[in-house]
Amino acid sequence: MLSTIADYTRLTKDMGKSLTQVATQPDVSRDTDYFLRHIGNVKTIDDFLKDYRLYSYAMKAYGLSDMTYAKAFMRKVLTEGIASKDTFANKLTDTRYRQFAAAFNFAALGDKATQATSATTGTATEYVTQTMEEKAGDQNEGLRLALYFTRKASTVTTAYQILADKALTQVVQTALGLPATISSADIDAQAKMIADKIDLTDFQDPAKVTKFVQRFAAMWDSTQAQSDTSTNPALVLIAGASTSASMDTDMLSKLQNIRFNR
Repeated sequence: MLSTIADYTRLTKDMGKSLTQVATQPDVSRDTDYFLRHIGNVKTIDDFLKDYRLYSYAMKAYGLSDMTYAKAFMRKVLTEGIASKDTFANKLTDTRYRQFAAAFNFAALGDKATQATSATTGTATEYVTQTMEEKAGDQNEGLRLALYFTRKASTVTTAYQILADKALTQVVQTALGLPATISSADIDAQAKMIADKIDLTDFQDPAKVTKFVQRFAAMWDSTQAQSDTSTNPALVLIAGASTSASMDTDMLSKLQNIRFNR
């Protein structure tokens, strides 16, 4: 039986312990040790981008691994900083770039940027958290999404920020019972739909975030269970399988019709 919420509860009940278990794993410990020993020696943006091991560690820490190749793009993010609303990072809908520029604030701190706590232990903590989520996803992608959403929810202030982040989008679409195909619709129409169904200020309340994650987990597990039953020929032959599938469908229908309580 799928149990995303059970695994989620187990990990988040003592997050400190969960993070420590990941941080002490040999590969994570080795990469973190290298980062902490060398990041302080970086004095310029060029130095940072040239040391692939440091740079890729930092990019992973802030969930930007898929943009590691885009050095010109990231150079612009770092060069302009975040002091003005007109800077490149502040104009991007995805808040991860602002978080990265704030952590490595060369624009404001110059050669002292990599000595700030945000650039050292702060980044290491982010890296361990990202790694924990990825490892959770190896066993249950729904668990990874739930953990990620919990961590990022308080930073969301507009529906467009959700739509700019694939993981957040998947969580919200699943929780609201929206098909993935809706992503092909006009972006403004998608944003309006989300804003109409969710009071985004609720994401500032940890209790309401947990409730939303529970809703997501129930929808995720129900959908996955239904998919496994319908695609496995052996299960179709088992007596009662059709009844079970019908029950899953009924549950999914009920969940889809529930409006997220504000």
